[in-house]
Amino acid sequence: MAKVPMQKVEIIAMASERKSILERLQRRGVMEFCDIEDDKLSKVNTSTSIAGFERSLSAAAAALGTLNSFAPEKSSLLASLNGRTPISTDAFAKKKTDNDRVFSMCRSINDSAKRIEEIKVSVARLNAQIDALKTWERLDIPQNFSGTRYTAAFLGAIPDIKSEEQLDAIFEGRGPANGVVVKLIDLSKGQACIAAICHRDDADGVYALLREAGFVPLQSSSRLTPSGEIEKLGAEIASLENEEEKCRETITGYKGKQRDIEFFCDYLNLRIDKYKALGELAVTQKTFVISGFVPERYVKGLVDEFESRYTAAITVSQPGEDEDVPVLLRNGKFSEPVEGITEMYALPDKRDVDPSPVMSFFYYLFFGMMLSDAGYGLVMFIVTSIILKKTTVEGKLRRSLTMFRNCGVSTVFWGVLFGSWFGDLPQIIASDFFGKTIKTTALWFEPLDDPIKLLMFSFGLGICHLFLGLAVNFHILWKEGKKWDAIFDTIPVYLTVLGVAPIAASILIDVDPRLSSIGKYVALAGVISILLTSGRSAKNIFMKFFGGFYGIYNVATGYLSDILSYSRLLALGLATGSIAGVINLVATMPSNPVVKAIGLIIVGLVGHTANIGVNLLGAYVHSDRLQFVELFSKFYEGGGRAFSPLKADTKYIKFDKENIYE
Repeated sequence: MAKVPMQKVEIIAMASERKSILERLQRRGVMEFCDIEDDKLSKVNTSTSIAGFERSLSAAAAALGTLNSFAPEKSSLLASLNGRTPISTDAFAKKKTDNDRVFSMCRSINDSAKRIEEIKVSVARLNAQIDALKTWERLDIPQNFSGTRYTAAFLGAIPDIKSEEQLDAIFEGRGPANGVVVKLIDLSKGQACIAAICHRDDADGVYALLREAGFVPLQSSSRLTPSGEIEKLGAEIASLENEEEKCRETITGYKGKQRDIEFFCDYLNLRIDKYKALGELAVTQKTFVISGFVPERYVKGLVDEFESRYTAAITVSQPGEDEDVPVLLRNGKFSEPVEGITEMYALPDKRDVDPSPVMSFFYYLFFGMMLSDAGYGLVMFIVTSIILKKTTVEGKLRRSLTMFRNCGVSTVFWGVLFGSWFGDLPQIIASDFFGKTIKTTALWFEPLDDPIKLLMFSFGLGICHLFLGLAVNFHILWKEGKKWDAIFDTIPVYLTVLGVAPIAASILIDVDPRLSSIGKYVALAGVISILLTSGRSAKNIFMKFFGGFYGIYNVATGYLSDILSYSRLLALGLATGSIAGVINLVATMPSNPVVKAIGLIIVGLVGHTANIGVNLLGAYVHSDRLQFVELFSKFYEGGGRAFSPLKADTKYIKFDKENIYE
């Protein structure tokens, strides 16, 4: 179906039913609201309510993250890929009555987590104080001791003192009349921690000598000795650590309550989206108006349901030409998986066709040809199939997994044609373990034996790919009524490229002279057509003439570079097979059969896993590149806006019956 047609829907209903209508529209998820500008209608300011919900959501999300960190729930890898949990509207209504209790639990978790962080900071600060006091641990007097009635005491550190002799030299020949007693407490960290005691009459002189030596007083008002202070700080740390453990027990006591918090987060998200939509409504004292876009396929179901349930007048109309109509893509099972590639580039605008069904076949084809190993393709197919079968994965992830599964099928196809099964693993096993020789497993040919053949085939596929883009452009122009433009912009290019192709191919391979001769005339017809038609939009004959030459230049340079780009199909295919062959060679280097078998398993497992990872990424990137640069440039502009309806945009739960109009 490609692009889904949209219709404009306007609902006028009673204000008393506003809440119920909005909630039902949110569950259905089929209507994108438009802002209504009308001076006669007013709007509800919902910013305060939204801010409150967002604060609660932030608290709930923080609590969930903390609980998952302290008391994680065990789940298998496959289970972690499961999608949202289905819930009925009745169960939802019943469960939301428990939200006050859940919010209280979130506050408790957050308070405990905050206190744990505060305790960690406090413990780090206390440990730093203990480290600083350890240099004074031998001091057996209080830290704030300054002397007695007749003595003065100086506690502190003198830098750049490395021995007791240097310390004694400070007072040598300069000591006070009544003498001074200097006790060395610690000599480390490039300083001397000392306690100097002298007669109070000599205090000024002693302090002057100490300051001259760079003395830094011990700053402490504690009446405890350093060892006593360390013991006290240690007790404080033990008390804090005990409190931290209780906080941890509080958090882990909520283990298994993640589902409740997840529901609360989704509930708040629904409320936020609902109130944002409420702010876009136009209201009167007794009525309100909703206007928006609805996919055409859902309009009848929506109208029938809402007119039967509510007192509402619903008007349906076609969007105007100047309206910014959103884009919704809908394709079959084959093309839908590559919609993500289109979205990554740009959604189609009003003029464009959806390129997803156009490129899907070639996307799978090119991806498989670049990876081109049947063993790797089987791994891709089996892994993605198991995930899709055993889990309820949904949304974009499911679409991507389906795309890689399809690419795996294509990879198996090309691997069988080229005879690559984990490189040349069948030949290695046959020769090294069974003494038999297998020349090839290829159904067609081996690229390493005939790369020119693969190169020519790649160029042929590239020409078909480019011609497909031109054909789509022809269709668009013809549908718009520009029939001459459709003919002149495509047919001459077809003739030129088809005519030049056999002539260019003859450089590398043998081509039937009759085919080359025909090609000359076809190419000449194409060049003349381009010369005569490329400048048709110019106003004077000279501009038309030079426009024709410019058109020839564009076709010659543009299509040459485009076709050469498809040589990457050869390059990446050869890279995958070559690296796989080297891995097998390294794995089978030992001569002992047992060691060789073990090496083949271990080295092969690690090597082929790395090889498939690297080359899978390369195939993905270059397949995208061939679509974006080569194909899309021929017909696609993009610039569309994604359809963004009011819906139950939840992360953990989903309603059993959302879009019942399907």
